Amino acid sequence: MAGHSFRNVCRNSLFFVYYFLFRQYPNLPLTGHTKKIFGKYLGWIIGLLYVLYFLYNAADNIRSFGDLLVSSILPQTPLLAIIILFVLTISYVLYLGIEVVGRTAEVFIVILILFGITGNFLVLVSGDIDLDKVQPFLENGWTLILTTAFLETSNFPFNQLIVFMTLLPYLNRPRLVKKVWLSALISGGLILSWTASLNIAVLGVEEVKKSTFPLLLTVGKINLLEFVQRVDVIVVFTLLITVFFKASIFFYGALIGIVDLFKLKNHQQIILPIAFIIIFLSMTMASSYSEHTEEGIYFTRYIIVYFHVVIPLLMLLVTLIRNRFKKKGRLKSNIT
Repeated sequence: MAGHSFRNVCRNSLFFVYYFLFRQYPNLPLTGHTKKIFGKYLGWIIGLLYVLYFLYNAADNIRSFGDLLVSSILPQTPLLAIIILFVLTISYVLYLGIEVVGRTAEVFIVILILFGITGNFLVLVSGDIDLDKVQPFLENGWTLILTTAFLETSNFPFNQLIVFMTLLPYLNRPRLVKKVWLSALISGGLILSWTASLNIAVLGVEEVKKSTFPLLLTVGKINLLEFVQRVDVIVVFTLLITVFFKASIFFYGALIGIVDLFKLKNHQQIILPIAFIIIFLSMTMASSYSEHTEEGIYFTRYIIVYFHVVIPLLMLLVTLIRNRFKKKGRLKSNIT
């Protein structure tokens, strides 16, 4: 609980870095920012790295969800068939435009809220919660919590924020960015904190550590009057909806970056080629779920931090220095 709260503070701090960069160049996508700040050639290379990063995240999310479906409810279905259908569905929605993605999200957010209320209510009344499993709280003080939250787990979900830099230039009401984005971050952090605490209260710390999908186990324990059972399908549908939009945003971010870097007319003409690349990446990034998890841990600890922390902070530093020199130049010109 405390670790998730600290992560929420860090995430809000990163938000202000991204928001400052957006205010400096409100009409440019992320790849446009890199070219504007680092120069034509170096900025182009960094922008291409971000495109590859977005493609990897889209493929990673789709592969994780495919593994969940195969291991939980569709054991006889080939993983490739699930991934192809999922990617083609995302491709069709993105072909229609980001506005369609936004309108679809407005509908499904209501469904997600209903799923969340139902699942939490059933867990609370099931009698499986044991508050003693949450204890001891702060047994080793704040130091261990802060170091673990910052060094071990800060990359998730902070790495997902930077992709929204590709969407902000297309908003109809950019003035609301700060208010909406901050409210989403705070509410998301609170939900994560609550979910983690609920999993520990039901399963215990050791089982949560060992479990691949702890929330699925938590909801799967619900058994009311020997009648209300197997409601873990709520978690599967929730993950289906959330992964669909996560992968869609990363997919779209990669498309926008490619269009900007290679000066294409629109993103529709490259959707299918990029879709097949994502399918290929999803299938070849790992031979099994355990290998996929190990690679994900390495990628999260040693690579992602450069994309969501190091490069944005460098962009912030360069922009501040440039603004300072511009301000001094204006003062000199006014004096003369």
